Amino acid sequence: MERRSFVKLGAVGLAASVVSPVFSREENFLKTETSEYNGGAKMISTWSHGQPANQAGWKKLEAGGSSLDAVEEGARQTESDVTNRSVGIGGMPDREGHVTLDACIMDWESNCGSVGCLEGIAHPISVAKHIMQNTPHVMLVGAGAKQYALKHQFETIKTPLPEVKKEWEKWKKEQAAISKKPEINHENHDTIGLLAIDKQGRISGACTTSGWAYKLPGRLGDSPIIGSGLFVDQEVGGAVATGLGESIIRIAGAHTVVELMRQGKSPEQACKETVQRLIRKHKDMTGLQCAFIAINTKGEVGGFSVYNGFNYALKTNDRDELIDTPFDRKW
Repeated sequence: MERRSFVKLGAVGLAASVVSPVFSREENFLKTETSEYNGGAKMISTWSHGQPANQAGWKKLEAGGSSLDAVEEGARQTESDVTNRSVGIGGMPDREGHVTLDACIMDWESNCGSVGCLEGIAHPISVAKHIMQNTPHVMLVGAGAKQYALKHQFETIKTPLPEVKKEWEKWKKEQAAISKKPEINHENHDTIGLLAIDKQGRISGACTTSGWAYKLPGRLGDSPIIGSGLFVDQEVGGAVATGLGESIIRIAGAHTVVELMRQGKSPEQACKETVQRLIRKHKDMTGLQCAFIAINTKGEVGGFSVYNGFNYALKTNDRDELIDTPFDRKW
């Protein structure tokens, strides 16, 4: 019967079924509104710029907003920071001088949205969220992503900033060694990843970046890829990654962390084992920094990095601090 009814579906009906998909069935929703979670709201974000990002997101949580509202607002704060050279308006260009932005977002119901190689738009994270909530797609890239953003009247920006353009022009003349292998540290940290759990126990995450400085045009790292730079599963928890995206993609990093938590590991243990797996996949780890942070449905958090020097920001009702993660090796 089901097969015959599908055959009879006309072109108009088929088109409607494609344009207006059923994202989730009601009976399969996790009943987060009746969650027994009582650990209080919490946010974690990668690197020191995670602190102002957390503070921005926390205002949403205090006002009764969801974890999704919080991670979006936190990401927007970093995207607007003109001093940040790896995210948003202040980001470094590719080798042709174009600043292309990547972002993704995911909520507790496994809804997700993403943009890649988006140029000239102030808040790629909000475009990713709009795609998630208003289309049947997960990811839009390049000219299509920009066309979508302009159609829906997202704020535009002009990049690179003048001071960034001067740096690029200098690099263009020198052909700096960073074009071959970047140094991932507090100056070139590739991304900001955010995770939040709200008072109802609902977990969401976001990533946003301008990517590898002086990358080849069209390059995407892990940050806009669901399962690599970000993954959330409300049955278990969420994770985000930072560092050299090509290496994180090879092991589906964020998803790996979540699956290890599903097996009963703590957030820190899951991040550690994921880092160790990444190391095993590379013959040469010289200067190759990658790190993960995670949160589980109990509200427990943790992180781990390849090299020392990685930290993440934690925000709760009574804490606002940077935490240095354990690591596998020293520089």
